[in-house]
Amino acid sequence: MATFTREEIEHLADLARIALSDEEITRMQSELNAVADAIDEVQKVATDDVQPTANPVPLEAYLRPDVAVTPLTQEEALAGAPATDQGMFVAPQILGE
Repeated sequence: MATFTREEIEHLADLARIALSDEEITRMQSELNAVADAIDEVQKVATDDVQPTANPVPLEAYLRPDVAVTPLTQEEALAGAPATDQGMFVAPQILGE
């Protein structure tokens, strides 16, 4: 049974540059120990005669057919724009010059 000590939680928080209060350290210690206990339970069940799987349901990538189509013309692409200038979309400036 793996247990995380308070010092280990503080060290991990320091490595991650996260400031934790005393209450948060206590809560994290409890939660990480619960996760470690769950992993231990799974390790007990895993046996050599059970094949490892990434997903119990076989998955296939369903792709649509790649069909070439005629792209929009510049006028069609700009037709719904609220503002255009010289064949381009006009948007508010968000960066400096």
